[in-house]
Amino acid sequence: MSTQLAPTTMTAAEQTALLRVTKEHRLGFRDHILYSIALATGLREFELEALDVGDIYIDPTTSSKTRAVVRLRVFKGAKREDRSRRRTVQEVHLPNKLRYKLEVFWRYKKRAGESLEPDAPLFISKRKRRLSKRMMIEAFHVWQARAGLSRRHNFHVLRHTALTNLYRLTRDIRVVQRQARHANIDTTTIYAEPSDEDMSRAVDALPC
Repeated sequence: MSTQLAPTTMTAAEQTALLRVTKEHRLGFRDHILYSIALATGLREFELEALDVGDIYIDPTTSSKTRAVVRLRVFKGAKREDRSRRRTVQEVHLPNKLRYKLEVFWRYKKRAGESLEPDAPLFISKRKRRLSKRMMIEAFHVWQARAGLSRRHNFHVLRHTALTNLYRLTRDIRVVQRQARHANIDTTTIYAEPSDEDMSRAVDALPC
């Protein structure tokens, strides 16, 4: 019998508020795209930090066309070699709604004069340098406050939320395992555990 507890996740209302405030704020579009990618893919902080323009766009210097599947260069365990001495490949699939947002982001970067060379950072700071993990974490706390969230989440909650959302949509733990890039499915089963939000919805239907 499982004794796992569901990971802490953002509620649907919190996700909506975060995406709305970053989309509507004049300085928030970069972070809106960052959180959209995180909530659509479950990428970790350092994996998001490492993304280059060419990881997302097929021919970024001339077109906003995005990839449907992103092959990661940096990921958890990437420095380890498997028994055959070949590096493991990890990929994430991008939903169509996110791909449309990324095409808009390409135009945003072009207007802002940001580099669209394949090896240029996807997310950059005000100083035109790669956005660091520390800056991502600090900005996440700022946007949560601006969104009026009553709870303060750490950045990793975005990964937990993405994978929990995927399980709720599909009820297929194998699909979640593949998007999470877990070697062992036992690691993935935590996302099938009922959350407090699930429990509240369930018991509301009980006669009393």
